[in-house]
Amino acid sequence: MKSTFAGLDLGTDEFAETVRGSLAQVEDLLLTELSSGDDIMTEAATHLARAGGKRFRPMFAILASRFGARPDASEVITSATVVEMIHLATLYHDDVMDEAPMRRGASSANARWSNSVAILSGDFLFARASRLVSTLGPDAVRIIAETFAELVTGQMRETVGAAAGVDPIDHYLRVVWEKTGSLIAAAGRFGAMAADATPDDIERLSRLGDIIGTAFQVSDDIIDISSASGDSGKTPGTDLREGVHTLPVLYALRADDTAATRLRELLCDPATGKAVAVTDDAVVAEAIEVLNASSGMAQAHERLHAYAAEAQGVLAELPDGPAHGALSSLVRYTIDRTG
Repeated sequence: MKSTFAGLDLGTDEFAETVRGSLAQVEDLLLTELSSGDDIMTEAATHLARAGGKRFRPMFAILASRFGARPDASEVITSATVVEMIHLATLYHDDVMDEAPMRRGASSANARWSNSVAILSGDFLFARASRLVSTLGPDAVRIIAETFAELVTGQMRETVGAAAGVDPIDHYLRVVWEKTGSLIAAAGRFGAMAADATPDDIERLSRLGDIIGTAFQVSDDIIDISSASGDSGKTPGTDLREGVHTLPVLYALRADDTAATRLRELLCDPATGKAVAVTDDAVVAEAIEVLNASSGMAQAHERLHAYAAEAQGVLAELPDGPAHGALSSLVRYTIDRTG
C-alpha cells in the first residue's frame, strides 16, 4: 500500500507513519518553544505556527536524516524544528514588507495586530531558533548564521533590484536561491548531520535542497501564469498584479518578437522599462494569454526540467531506500504540478 504526503510518495504505510511521527514531534517542540515566553508574546509568536502549512522544510530534514546512522536521534527533531522556526520568522517579516493581509488562510500578524508586533514576533522566532540551534553545537550555529545572512541578502537583493549590467535572469535566480534554496539546503544538511550521515552524503543532501528549493519556486512561477483559476489555490497572475516579473516573464521579455513587445507595453513603465503593478483584470488576462504562448514559458519549462535532471543526478549518488524513493517522487512532483 502506498502513502502520500504533501506531494511525496512515502512508499509503505510503515515508512509514512515513521515520517508523520517525526513531524508530530517537530510540531510539539515548535509550539512548546514558542509558548515558553511571556504571555504577551505567545499568541502572536504562535499565530502562524498554529495556522498550519506544509512543513516542507522539516519534512526535508527528516527525510535527509534517514540517510544517516542515527535517523531517530533527538537532534534530528531539534534540527527540523529550527529550520521551520526560521522559515516562519521570515514569513512575519515578509508580510510586513508586502503589506499582506492574509497568510495561510488567516489574517496576517501585521493585519491582526500591527507591523511592529509582526516584526517583533519574527525576531522572537529567530531568537528561539538561535537558542535551540545552540544545543546542536558550534558547527550548527555557524551554518544557521550563514543561512540567516543568505536569507537577508536575498531579501535585500530583491528589494533593491538588479544593478546596471546584471542579467535580470541571473539576478532573479540568485534571489530565489538565497530566499528559498538556502534554507532548504540547510534543512538537508541539518537533518543529515544530526543523524551522523557521511560527509559526502551531507553535501549531497545540502545540494539537493539547493536544487529542489529553486525548482519549486520556478514551478510556482509557471503555475501562477499557466493554471486555470482556482486550480493552484491562488488567483492566476498574482505576481503580475504585484509588479513582480518571474522567470517566464523575464525570459519572454528578453526575446526579440511580437510577444516581448506587447508584454513590455502591458507590464513595464514606458519611461524606465521597469516592472509595474497591473491592476486591470483585462490587462492581466491578456498578459497571461501572451505569456502562455510565448517562448519565455517554454524556456521556463526547460529550466525546470534541467533542475529536475540535476536533482535526480544527485539522488543517484545517494543510498537507496524509502527516503530515496520519497525524494525522487518529490523531484517528479515539481514537474507534474505544472501540468
